[in-house]
Amino acid sequence: MKQDNILSMIGLAKRSRNIVSGEFSTEKAIKTGNAYLVIVAEDASDNTKKLFTNKCTFYKVPICFYGNKETLGNAIGLQMRTSVAITDEGFAKAILNKLN
Repeated sequence: MKQDNILSMIGLAKRSRNIVSGEFSTEKAIKTGNAYLVIVAEDASDNTKKLFTNKCTFYKVPICFYGNKETLGNAIGLQMRTSVAITDEGFAKAILNKLN
């Protein structure tokens, strides 16, 4: 049940256009200060996990590892996605609360 809530919140963020997905767009959102939360698929490569962990640490953006590429993509109505950035502070806080 908890997983469904988180995925549906990610879907709501997508429908309200408060999300970017894909490695390039997520990285850009982190660098420009638009990302309030980064979610990386647990089955992402070690290099990808390290890249986003380092970027998020440097730019002080919360990061979590959740789900797999397929479920992350399905949550936003797309094919497999390795990473998404939540660009709305309210959605980011709500998702973080559900994760903790």
